[in-house]
Amino acid sequence: MSVSVVYWSGTGNTQAMAEAVAEGIRAAGHEAALMEVSAADPALLASGNVFALGCPSMGAEQLEETEMEPFIEALEPLVSGKTILLFGSYGWGDGEWMRDWTERMKNAGAVLVREEGIIANESPDNDVLEECRSAGRELAAKV
Repeated sequence: MSVSVVYWSGTGNTQAMAEAVAEGIRAAGHEAALMEVSAADPALLASGNVFALGCPSMGAEQLEETEMEPFIEALEPLVSGKTILLFGSYGWGDGEWMRDWTERMKNAGAVLVREEGIIANESPDNDVLEECRSAGRELAAKV
């Protein structure tokens, strides 16, 4: 069974995290469908019960506004009962965007793998990438 990993990345940092999540999913014996948010369909994604979403912090600690935020707005009413992993990178601030995002998904009824999400300041280091791989394995175990 395939597990989707949908992300938006401006500098490649969140993409590196997405690739590590996909590696973990594959290591657990499942297929990983890695795709940029521009290629994803909210309804099709929500037809599965398990998936990962990645987005860096943008502007005033918020999701990227032109592609990711509209995608999340369309997905939000469809996530109740779904198991989701959230991840992303940031360049400044303290991770408020991720706290807001995890709260938003929990309020919509999603079950989160890594309750606080996974965040990396700037480029993800080896510890963060390993955490992404581990979370990918956990996510695959929920299929």
